[in-house]
Amino acid sequence: MTEFSLIMGSDHAGFELKTKIIKYLKAKGITAYDAGTYSTDSCDYPVIAQNVSQRVANKEFEKAILICGTGIGMSIAANKIKGIRAAVVSDTCSAKMSRKHNNANVLCLGARIVGEELAKDIVDIWLNASFEAGRHEKRIEMIEN
Repeated sequence: MTEFSLIMGSDHAGFELKTKIIKYLKAKGITAYDAGTYSTDSCDYPVIAQNVSQRVANKEFEKAILICGTGIGMSIAANKIKGIRAAVVSDTCSAKMSRKHNNANVLCLGARIVGEELAKDIVDIWLNASFEAGRHEKRIEMIEN
């Protein structure tokens, strides 16, 4: 796995899975900055998504992982930030393709959709996949503009 900076955030529904993924990554020697939430107390996912995504857009972090109940709310909120390409992923193929073809810089997971072991596989694949550029680069530019 290459070196990169990673930030993670979740709402209350994603808190437990986020905590497990951070621990899993730490055991592999990867540090993920935890941007909250820090409990299962109810909170508003758009606040977390905006904070995390803004920090990626500002190049403070290279990649981010956001977790809520389905991943959908986090992805919608994250994609409101210019420069963010957030993908909701619930399978390993989509994890790989979101990086290879779409150069996704934010991975969104649904804690109520994806189990812990599948989430770990998705994270590994997503973190290790690289953007292929080529014909995809023009499409990314179109999205950005």
